[in-house]
Amino acid sequence: MNDQQGFTESHVYAIPMRTAFRGITVREGMVVRGPRGWGEFCPFPEYGHREAASWLATAVEQVTRGWPAPVRDRIPVNATVPAVGPERAHAVVARSGCGTAKVKVADHPDSHAEDLARVEAVRDALGPGGRIRVDANGRWDVDTAVTRIRQLDRAAGGLEYVEQPCATVEELAAVRRRVEVRIAADESIRRADDPLKVAVAGAADVAVIKCTPLGGVRRALEVAEASGLPCVVSSALETSVGLAAQVALAAALPELDFACGLGTLSLLTGDLVPAGQALRPVDGFLAVPSAVPEPDPELLRRHRQTDPDRAAWWHTRLTGTLALTPS
Repeated sequence: MNDQQGFTESHVYAIPMRTAFRGITVREGMVVRGPRGWGEFCPFPEYGHREAASWLATAVEQVTRGWPAPVRDRIPVNATVPAVGPERAHAVVARSGCGTAKVKVADHPDSHAEDLARVEAVRDALGPGGRIRVDANGRWDVDTAVTRIRQLDRAAGGLEYVEQPCATVEELAAVRRRVEVRIAADESIRRADDPLKVAVAGAADVAVIKCTPLGGVRRALEVAEASGLPCVVSSALETSVGLAAQVALAAALPELDFACGLGTLSLLTGDLVPAGQALRPVDGFLAVPSAVPEPDPELLRRHRQTDPDRAAWWHTRLTGTLALTPS
């Protein structure tokens, strides 16, 4: 393709997930090429063109401007534990080499007993010195959140924080006033008209920052600074191409007090770049690459979207989103 943003090449990919995550079983998206190399455009299917425009802005920044200079050369990362049984959860953490684990909870309305068992298994795998955080993706109301957080905190032997227990900023603030565990905001920052509303409302202790839905590394750095909150950088389930932008954000933050959610390639069954360039953590740390990893032609062929209707849908989506993006 060739368009006003300077993209000279694009590919639609479809990579199965190892375990369903956010209800996703196959991760779809596009990688695009521009004057400075490759970027990734992979907004989740339910997002409209308006939300997708920020994801596109991140790709445009990546392929036309590059990123600010890093202030560190490696990033501490957490293990990511999907909504799986306790034995699987234990194994995921034990083989990760990470000292922090993020555990998905509230996957369905009757998940609480499963959540407690999963968290207990993660504590056993980490040992007493490891850190456990849980993510409810905004699934609870205030009273449910307060009750569940207290129970999960006991099961974990202490939680580092709870990410997005409720959907709204007002609910987060209400929960924060009633529990001792730190509250982290994710969706309330990346899907809000005003990402700084969380800090102003006193709704969180920690900001989960994802540069992709915020419109790029520079924009995310501005949000992080203005929030005044400690930040955790997390991925949006990208391949190594898009994940490089999240790593660039984590590398450029002036302070980084928490492990980041950037070890998410383990959730995918494949990647678009060669193994030697893949952004996979070693011993709980992810090295900051000196350049954006380049897709391998063979891997692009292997993981291309073979459904012509879905491929056309992605190209139409890119065109529609471009119409909302300044040249």
